Amino acid sequence: MKLRRRAERRLFFTADVTDGSSVEGAVRATVERYGRLDAAFNNAGLGVTVSSLVDEKEEDFDLIQSVNYKGVWLCMKAQIKAIMATSGSGSIVNVSSVGSLKGNPGLGAYGASKRAVNSMTQTAAVEYGPAGIRVNAIAPGTTLTDMIQQWVSINPDIIEQISAKTPLRRPAEPVEIANAAAWLLSDYSSFVTGGRSACRRRTACIAKSLKLNRRLPRTR
Repeated sequence: MKLRRRAERRLFFTADVTDGSSVEGAVRATVERYGRLDAAFNNAGLGVTVSSLVDEKEEDFDLIQSVNYKGVWLCMKAQIKAIMATSGSGSIVNVSSVGSLKGNPGLGAYGASKRAVNSMTQTAAVEYGPAGIRVNAIAPGTTLTDMIQQWVSINPDIIEQISAKTPLRRPAEPVEIANAAAWLLSDYSSFVTGGRSACRRRTACIAKSLKLNRRLPRTR
């Protein structure tokens, strides 16, 4: 019964983060259901190819920026407006990547999109901090999601190769990244804003282990 009651309080729907009207509709539906918006977690993202800069296809570049960068911008626009109108204060967490922290051959478009998220997160934190809205980013490293499983299909040893260069010597479980986001969204981090929390302290050169110009899945 407890699980059923919790499920009844949840709202599920699909939205296209590259479409401003779709994003606004999702936020509006949330406010209509619950009466307010207190927090938001922007986790939509993709990596289309592992490709050198000169070999990157323009349509792939545009798609990556549209989802990873523009999508976060559109989401924050709608979310900040809703928080200010209904709650007065709140918290937003965006997903970046350790791939944004330095250059990674083969991941130029992806890394650039995530570095843009870092910059936009800091800008939003400065602009809306006085209004009581905190904005932070988390930068996951290797995480056992669909994207890394696709890399495994290209190179079965990729997880071990990357993990060997990290302090914990293992990839993250998705729930561990979710826990980091939950902390930033909660009142336990009430004095934290404009930050970028790296969920792995060292980056690895993924392109050395993957062939260039390979298609990657369109989910994180």
